[in-house]
Amino acid sequence: MTKGKLFLLPNVLGDVLHHEIFLPPSVDKAVSILDGLIAESEKGGRRFLGRFQTKKRPQDIPIALLNKHTRDYDFLLEPVREGEVWGVVSDAGLPCIADPGARLVARAKETGIKVQAFVGPSSLMMALMQSGLNGQRFHFDGYLPKEPERRKERIEQLAKHSRQDGATQIFIEAPHRNKYTLEALLEVLGDETRLCVAWELTLPTQGILTQEIALWKKSPLPAIEKKPAIFLFNF
Repeated sequence: MTKGKLFLLPNVLGDVLHHEIFLPPSVDKAVSILDGLIAESEKGGRRFLGRFQTKKRPQDIPIALLNKHTRDYDFLLEPVREGEVWGVVSDAGLPCIADPGARLVARAKETGIKVQAFVGPSSLMMALMQSGLNGQRFHFDGYLPKEPERRKERIEQLAKHSRQDGATQIFIEAPHRNKYTLEALLEVLGDETRLCVAWELTLPTQGILTQEIALWKKSPLPAIEKKPAIFLFNF
């Protein structure tokens, strides 16, 4: 069995000055021994490494890219099989949760590589915690369809599921489509449905608003265009 390790490392949710507020000391210790990093983007990976004390200069630590187009997981894991310690990091939040990484972890386990996860912020869980909606039963539904009609159909399906089991429905959206998604939710959901929108969590500009659709329709809509946001609703 390989002596290398694969660390699943949390990242901050936005451009904060001090990562120590959001990430435990165990992450600093883990990053200090990394031989390489697997990241969504080189820019994001370099920014992450630059927050920590590393065994080599951050610019000298190799970065391999992992995204939706990745197919050769064995290539990414080769240095780990040879005994090195590599980390996996998303641009924000937790790797493998609403981000690439699950297939890489599955392949690592298949080939006997030790995988260790570290705790850190998850925008999904932080939004649910602060929404006031049902946290005993919830479903994460990823992204809604891009096409307006398909988006509305999917919202109707999620609303039906929520009525049946009382679960909170959680999904995310590309920031440039936030406005259209919010408008679709107000059009499709019944007036008694409770909708929460949470944006820019952990930043000074964060906002979290939960209210019934009837009230949403009467209120000014938050300016969430081009801001990372989480949408949640239930009855």
